[in-house]
Amino acid sequence: MKAALQNYHARMQRVLNHIDRHLDDDLDLDALSNVAAYSKYHFHRQFTATFGLSVHRYIQLVRMKRASYQLANRDAQSVTDIAMEAGYDGPDGFARAFRQRFGQSPSSFRKSPDWEPWLVAFGPLDNARSKLMQKTFTIDDVTIRDVPPTPVAIIEHRGDPATLGATIQRFIAWRQGAGLHPKTNPTFNIWRSERRPASPADFSVDLCVGVDKAIEADGGEIKAGEIPGGRCAVLRVVGNTDNLEPAALYLYRDWLPASGEEARDFPIYCQRLRFFPEVAEHETVAELFLPLK
Repeated sequence: MKAALQNYHARMQRVLNHIDRHLDDDLDLDALSNVAAYSKYHFHRQFTATFGLSVHRYIQLVRMKRASYQLANRDAQSVTDIAMEAGYDGPDGFARAFRQRFGQSPSSFRKSPDWEPWLVAFGPLDNARSKLMQKTFTIDDVTIRDVPPTPVAIIEHRGDPATLGATIQRFIAWRQGAGLHPKTNPTFNIWRSERRPASPADFSVDLCVGVDKAIEADGGEIKAGEIPGGRCAVLRVVGNTDNLEPAALYLYRDWLPASGEEARDFPIYCQRLRFFPEVAEHETVAELFLPLK
């Protein structure tokens, strides 16, 4: 029974990966049922039962998620081009669908995104993806690494996680203006609170970019700091890197007590190595660092 369930999940995971890789293609039911190796007459019902979304709805949301990232972070890409990549015949239909889901026009979202309705709209998609993308980690997934100290420029986010998207957008805009490209300057997140604290006002995370020269303050929001060097337990996560909580829980709850190691007085942090939408979501990569004494 367990082997059969694992095989079923693997076939459904292949479908999600195929959708991610071929968002610009015609993702019809025949093609996707062939990927899953199921009859098309049953595949769409199996997909809906597994993920709580129809195949068509799932693809719409994935395309719209990519489009919203492109609007927020790629000023050079026109709304028409983004609409076409999202599967619409033109910008008018895309604008109607976008406004219906997020309460903003694409051009308004590009100028000043309202991330709270965005999070609500993509809740069903995140829930669907999490059904198969939760990984069970083992001791073999963790390595101990000596890392050098890393000077960083920091934008601090303090308060409701629903507004984190706006902070991320400011962070991206600043680093682009400073010429700090992710391929040359590493990206880090330092968690100074739980992912879901009892009060949203207590949520705290630092958005950081590695720097090799002095930084200029930007109205006081950009701060200089350092990620200290030393021994760290490192856990690599591939796919679903929007939610690193399962990996962090494994390090703290399972790996650390069994390892005989002691945590150092610095928060757990991650380095983001491959990003959505530059790569498909299942190909995103992050490394989680637990500082050790």
